[in-house]
Amino acid sequence: MYRTAPLGKRPRWWTELPLIAVVYALYSAGRLLVRGDVQSAVDHGVSILDLEKQFRINFEHPLNRLFTDHASLGVPADFAYASLHYVLTPVVLVWIFRRRPEHYRRVRTWLMVSTMIGLIGFTLLPTCPPRLLPDGYGFVDTMHQYSSYGWWGGDASAPRGLGGLTNQYAAMPSLHVGWALWCGVVLWRHGRGTWTKVLGVAYPLTITLVVMGTANHYFLDAAAGAAVMGVGLLLTRPALRLGERIRARAPRSLPSLAPVGPAETPESPAIVSAGCETSARTALPRTTASGTPAGSGRPGAPERQREADGSEHTSSEVPRQPAREPAGGSRPDGAPAAAR
Repeated sequence: MYRTAPLGKRPRWWTELPLIAVVYALYSAGRLLVRGDVQSAVDHGVSILDLEKQFRINFEHPLNRLFTDHASLGVPADFAYASLHYVLTPVVLVWIFRRRPEHYRRVRTWLMVSTMIGLIGFTLLPTCPPRLLPDGYGFVDTMHQYSSYGWWGGDASAPRGLGGLTNQYAAMPSLHVGWALWCGVVLWRHGRGTWTKVLGVAYPLTITLVVMGTANHYFLDAAAGAAVMGVGLLLTRPALRLGERIRARAPRSLPSLAPVGPAETPESPAIVSAGCETSARTALPRTTASGTPAGSGRPGAPERQREADGSEHTSSEVPRQPAREPAGGSRPDGAPAAAR
């Protein structure tokens, strides 16, 4: 049996699925709307490449040559770039939803916050990927080179003919790397098997090599993707608190329309038998100090007690219960025994 979230905290798929769909739709639409100027995107890409060369961290150059010279590396890398980003991330999200529901909201919020931060990066810094730089920079677009092997064309990982539905200048930061890092941390942190933890380490490292070898991202793009996930992780707890406050201020559900009666408490037990005090095997009406039955003369007052043979008392007095006998069994003053 897997551990379940506390009562009232377990997420429900029919509320989570629309939320994720809306956030992803906003992200995709925003990514398309912030295309920016092509020349400024190229300038940003060249500046990033020059900075990497100064610090000798332009790892994308040798990796791109390796992938273009060996189809056995380039073709699997293109398939990984075009598919795993959209397949493995939802799979891990569903896995944590089903197997570790007590952690789901935190990791889901982390992913969403980081994705929105990445969208801000696309807006402020549109960047031309290495594969779209002029030929003099020495990069080859492996997605175009091996397009006959897959469903993609020359427009990043978009299917053939749908290149206009993607923003090819949204390279900084690399959310391919960011989302892969999210998957890796979730698998490492919440997976129990050894192979799950190995996958949690290998997947983000593999995607980092893939995005550089296919000339879709610079090394600094990958580093920025990891940094975005770090900032998103720091903002996860405040985002959850904000969500709790919003839910607390939301209109409550309508009160129940069921009739409300007087509450029963231990101090005031429920009155039964129309004013009669009851105990085991008895049902005698309470009497006043003068011996008159309680409630006498009022509508709904109880009938006078019938004797065992069914006849009614002709006297207005109700037989009283016998007094407790003193020790020794003698009755004071020879009082007659009360009828039981």
